[in-house]
Amino acid sequence: MSTKIALISDSHSYIDDKTLAFLEEVDEIWHAGDIGTFEVMNALPKGKPVRAVFGNIDDKVMQQTYPEWQEFSLEGVKVLMTHIGGKPPRYATGIKTRIKASSPNLFICGHSHICKVEFDKTVNCLYMNPGAIGQHGFHVMRTMLLFDLEAGQIKNLRVVELGKRGRVL
Repeated sequence: MSTKIALISDSHSYIDDKTLAFLEEVDEIWHAGDIGTFEVMNALPKGKPVRAVFGNIDDKVMQQTYPEWQEFSLEGVKVLMTHIGGKPPRYATGIKTRIKASSPNLFICGHSHICKVEFDKTVNCLYMNPGAIGQHGFHVMRTMLLFDLEAGQIKNLRVVELGKRGRVL
C-alpha cells in the first residue's frame, strides 16, 4: 500500500484550478505555510486529509488553527514540517538541533519560494521545499512536489511546474 502526497507551500492567498487538479489525484495534501487566507484551505478537495503549518504571513486566527510544527509518521516515514527552515547546510536558527532531536526521515519547509530536494548527510534526512504555488514573491515558476510514501520509502518524487508567477490563464 502507498499514500500519494501533494506538498505545497507559500500560496499567499492564491490557488488556481491547475493546482487543484493535481490535488484531486492525491491521498493527502501537505501545506508548508504562508497560507494567506482560509479561502485557500476551503478550496482544497474535500475528504482528503490536510496537514498544514502556519507561516510568517499568516494572521493570529490562522496561527490558532494550524501549528508551527507538524511531526508525524505515515507509511513508515517520520516527517517533520515547519515553514521557516532554511536549507542544507545553512538551516534557520535552531532547526538543525530540532531535526537531530526528532530524527525524521523527511524534513519539510517552505518560505524561500525555491523548490529544492536534497539529502542532508549531516542530519541523515531528506530535505524538501516545494517552492511556491502562489503569485506573490520573487520566484519565476510556481511549483509543487508530488510523491508516494510506501513501506518507509519516498518514491516517485516529481516537481510540478504550475506556470510562471504573474501569469494567470
